[in-house]
Amino acid sequence: MNMTRKTLLALALTAVFSPAITTTAFAQLHLEIAKAPEEAPKIAIAPFANDQSIYPIVESDLNRSGRFTSSSKNLPASAALNNINAQSWQAAKIPYVVTGSIKSVAGDSYEVHYQLYDVEKQTYLLNELLTVPASRIRQAGHMISDAIYQALTGIPGDFSGRIAYVLRNPATPEQRYTLQIADTDGEQPRTVLSSRDPILSPAWTPDAKKLAYVSFETKRPAIYVQDLATGQREVLASFRGLNGAPSFSPDGQSMLFTASMHGNPEVYQMDLTTRQLKRMTNNSAIDTEARYAPDGKSFIFTSDRGGSAQIYRYSFADGSVKRLTFKGAFNARGTLSADGKKVALVHRPAGSNYKVAIQDIATGITNILTPTSLDESPSFSPNGQMVVYATREGNRGLLAIMSTDGRFRMNLPSEQGEVREPAWTPK
Repeated sequence: MNMTRKTLLALALTAVFSPAITTTAFAQLHLEIAKAPEEAPKIAIAPFANDQSIYPIVESDLNRSGRFTSSSKNLPASAALNNINAQSWQAAKIPYVVTGSIKSVAGDSYEVHYQLYDVEKQTYLLNELLTVPASRIRQAGHMISDAIYQALTGIPGDFSGRIAYVLRNPATPEQRYTLQIADTDGEQPRTVLSSRDPILSPAWTPDAKKLAYVSFETKRPAIYVQDLATGQREVLASFRGLNGAPSFSPDGQSMLFTASMHGNPEVYQMDLTTRQLKRMTNNSAIDTEARYAPDGKSFIFTSDRGGSAQIYRYSFADGSVKRLTFKGAFNARGTLSADGKKVALVHRPAGSNYKVAIQDIATGITNILTPTSLDESPSFSPNGQMVVYATREGNRGLLAIMSTDGRFRMNLPSEQGEVREPAWTPK
């Protein structure tokens, strides 16, 4: 697959809330491999010429995908662009080799040339040239990983995405709660908002240019949306009582949220242009945590109308409601995969154990995914191959990312507090 020159455009994340809030890094997340796949195809990442930045990112990305075992060390042979001895790699039983080089070009940019070589077929699967601003070197590494992953699996990679999360740090009273955005490997964290009051339920707009969240800064919950390029923000919902759990429609024209303005928590839909409201549920039970389906034709939500918290689906076509979950005494915080075929949820199989599970909507089969017992807030990666969630291990509150087949898991703890409420950016 040959491609002409590409240019990576810088994405400005200049989130401005107060003079104390900047886009500088805050509370680095530390990647820990908690479970590596026992067997996976090997990929050799030959060190790129004139580079110490990009190829280690590619190696790390492919390793944490759970699909490959990649390495740039102790390689059986040397390799460079357009120069690979297939026989050496065949003898070492390494089916794929990545090579590359970097050189400086005008305008404080770099030219990155990389190739993916199929050893058995003795052909290049990728041979691409990128022009990269110096500020986007890390993004270039993730984009290369995305391309390699797709070339070998047929599935788009998610390494170049981002994850929003809330950091709680009791040691800093004025910034006890911080809304952060980081790369999917925990690098390059940036502050969106800091507050001494709780921040909950971050939710991306479909174009990933804005982030909604619930803030208690006025001493009652209100939903805000913030532009990540300008830092400008506005209040979307500040009605009497509860305002929470925002979710944006796939076209970005409306928002679902939970409100108790009429006494009981119900799901409402807001037209984001007119700000008109429509009450979607009307039940004596608690209805909350609504999430649009990817096709926009329905939404799922949590309700205890059946006697315990379970996941239901609401159809926009006829207003009908159907229960989706039946296994376990508790199922909540559901989120749908991008193809709409699976729902990740918090599942209590017994006692006080709360685990992330994945249910196939067509068959109703539910599989417990996580080995931990205090899990919450699952969020699918855009390609549906990974789930990020918050959990506890010992006295640590951290994020974990696990492949949906259970073969790979990594932890993302912070040294500066507890990490909660993750939300993976849409593609």
